[in-house]
Amino acid sequence: MGLRERLDADLKAALRDKDAVKLSTIRMIKSAMKYKETEPGAKGPLDDAGILQVLTSEIKKRRDSIAEYEKADRADLVEKEKAELAVLQSYLPEQLTEAELSRAVDEAIAEAGAQGPKDMGKVMKVLTPRIQGRADTKVAADLVKQKLAARA
Repeated sequence: MGLRERLDADLKAALRDKDAVKLSTIRMIKSAMKYKETEPGAKGPLDDAGILQVLTSEIKKRRDSIAEYEKADRADLVEKEKAELAVLQSYLPEQLTEAELSRAVDEAIAEAGAQGPKDMGKVMKVLTPRIQGRADTKVAADLVKQKLAARA
């Protein structure tokens, strides 16, 4: 079952179970998918990789919102965002461990032939498609930066 079918099935289940958080989050995902499919230059319905990009983008938005709401001491909104984040993360593939991410970074550095920090863009271009949806790209970028600085 693809991500689209899984989202449709979970939407029906959330309606049946009257799960307001899951229902609103899935509707938001489907809305973001529809927007992505209809924007200029779009090539029709999203495949699973495209849906993963939408999910990753929405997860980043939730994490940013949580950080801002915590600064503003808005516990009610923090809880709402965390609940949505949990639903979003349930659709991601199994996450990479630190060791697996480190190994992927090392492979990308070797493949890109990176010599130092100035080659970070080359490494990220190789690494990002490999870890899409399976690791936080910010964490991966920090690890790349750290490993490239050690090479300089």
